Amino acid sequence: MRVPEKLIFLPGVGGNPAFWQPVAGALPQPAARVLLGWPWFGAASPADLPATGARDMQDLVEATTVHMDRPCALIAQSMGGVVALLAALERPEWLTHLVLVATSGGVPIDDLHPEDWRPGFLQSNPAFPQWMADVRLDLSARLPSVQAPTLLFWGDADAISPTTVGQRLSGLLPHSQMHVLAGGGHDLAVTHAGAVAEHIAGHLQGAAQRPRAYARTA
Repeated sequence: MRVPEKLIFLPGVGGNPAFWQPVAGALPQPAARVLLGWPWFGAASPADLPATGARDMQDLVEATTVHMDRPCALIAQSMGGVVALLAALERPEWLTHLVLVATSGGVPIDDLHPEDWRPGFLQSNPAFPQWMADVRLDLSARLPSVQAPTLLFWGDADAISPTTVGQRLSGLLPHSQMHVLAGGGHDLAVTHAGAVAEHIAGHLQGAAQRPRAYARTA
């Protein structure tokens, strides 16, 4: 198994690059860290995105793939997980590992009855682009081609992305393992950073994985 030389962290819809800082700082891997941010947070550099900002999902994918220039792992939260999977499909040659936390992964989930975050978020964040709230993807047919070992991390108290969403993704990703953290909400990577970092560290070190395995972490 290849060892990542770079760890690329993708935030959720809020776009704050500091979201992953507690986990990134706790990981023992010597790999370089890249903490991406989205333009509506004011954190993306002109080198990563067009001068006009992100116009669609592909712009965010390109802001990610530009950093995939050596063996790397993508570690992504929520909406960032959709970007990570699109980037994984575009640049599989450099991808060593995937970590997806509380994300739809670009597959339909309305039938799983998640809580709709959009109305409240749009009202509280007027700079947030409407296209991001409206985007609908279905990557279901493409995800089985993802060959990177994938860690799925969910909290059992997450109403926005219920554990059934992770189970659906695990059924589509052929080299995936899912962990469910008791008491974890949608922001479990912040509130339970130590536990999340411990599992990610084991994943990046090549700890034994069983395809489509499920484990519950207290």
